[in-house]
Amino acid sequence: MSKQLSVNYEDTIENSINEITEALKGDYILSKRSIALLLLQEDEDVVNMVKDQEVNNFHSIRDIIKETKSQFEKPLSYVISIYRQNKVEELADSVVTKKETSNNSISNTLSKLTMNPITGIPILLLVVYFGLYKFVGVFGAGTVVDFLEANIFEAYINPFVDKIVNGLIPWHWLQDLIANEYGIITLGFRYAIAIVLPIVGAFFLVFSIIEDSGYLPRLAMLVDRVFKKIGLNGRAVIPMVLGFGCDTMATMVSRTLETKRERVIATLLLALAIPCSAQLGVILALLSGNKIALLIWIIFMIFVFLFIGYLASKVIPGEKPSFYMEVPPLRMPRISNVLSKTYTRMQWYFIEIIPLFIFASVLIWIGNITGLFDMIVRGLEPVVGLLGLPKETSKIFLFGFFRRDYGAAGLFDLQKDSILNARNLVVSAATLTLFVPCVAQFAVMIKERGWKTAFIMGAFIIVVAFGSGYILNMILSTLGVLG
Repeated sequence: MSKQLSVNYEDTIENSINEITEALKGDYILSKRSIALLLLQEDEDVVNMVKDQEVNNFHSIRDIIKETKSQFEKPLSYVISIYRQNKVEELADSVVTKKETSNNSISNTLSKLTMNPITGIPILLLVVYFGLYKFVGVFGAGTVVDFLEANIFEAYINPFVDKIVNGLIPWHWLQDLIANEYGIITLGFRYAIAIVLPIVGAFFLVFSIIEDSGYLPRLAMLVDRVFKKIGLNGRAVIPMVLGFGCDTMATMVSRTLETKRERVIATLLLALAIPCSAQLGVILALLSGNKIALLIWIIFMIFVFLFIGYLASKVIPGEKPSFYMEVPPLRMPRISNVLSKTYTRMQWYFIEIIPLFIFASVLIWIGNITGLFDMIVRGLEPVVGLLGLPKETSKIFLFGFFRRDYGAAGLFDLQKDSILNARNLVVSAATLTLFVPCVAQFAVMIKERGWKTAFIMGAFIIVVAFGSGYILNMILSTLGVLG
């Protein structure tokens, strides 16, 4: 018969566990000791379950938890985890023989460098420069997109589709659904496959390499101090980095953050200031030809991210975040792991995202044939005029609501037609990045945070986006920058 594993905590915690177990009268799947430990760690699901079953005793249980928390400087979840970690290490030491390795190994040295602010920030900038800018922005959004869009779609696919559809289908309204300016194939598939797919694929590849190397936990340690200023902690770097892939997915991942306050702040910042991979790649490609424009956009976005996060941390009530994380060894990424993760994410893109592009094309088609699309665009023209932008950018912001990357791809078309100058490009890119999240992300926001919070965030984001764009254009115009 195997011996049961038990972890003994200090007397204060053990006494609280005993008091809680005596107060528990309901029937639970887990042992009462496990329920007591989860209550002390304030697990939301267990707290709600006990609250429903222990109608008469829950008040006294809550007092026990409150009194126990007051005895410790650090969160009980952290204290309990440390005891468990020590028990695991004790067991591991009793059965595992460790080979002594030099603390001066390259891996250990590099690991320390990535977490030291003095050396970690330059390393982060190198990762961003070569990973996001050079590979995703220049190669993915530049070389590959130019080839697919100009040499494949515009040269062969779109003319062929227009010719076939307009020749075989006599109804103009149906022609416009499939082909011509806003057709499912000529616009939806062109954006999804020729513009967005190469950028998303390049980002997923870079992200898989970073993830498999063990760099993400070190990045979390590096940014923890800064993130605490905006009401988050280092753990929030994971949904934030995922947001550069897809904000919809990242919003769902934000549920892993410990407190409701953190989840609300993370959701707001993801919806406001974190561009998805496709949007980021297109913007990097558009601005890469003008280094000053790119630098202005980066500095402005970082400022808005930190400023709004700081304000949110002051306004939104709740507990301040705590942070602890196990840091795995730093290693060379395995090609098989990187390719497998990239393939899985690309598969997700085809299954989940391409149908949304088709859906967006259909919505735009409906808006065109009903006149609603033109009415909204005309309503936006005075607003974009205040930002110093040409009226053609009105369509881009409308596109951006259907899909963020859809709007960015439309910006790509305007730049190609020489409609935007350098200042227009920076202002429109910044405003579009800050603009309301796409339909999919907004739906997830409603699901995760509730419709009231989601709509308040949406209204706030619209005001911040256009207000920030107006201020940025005014500053650039006054200083005569990018005239």
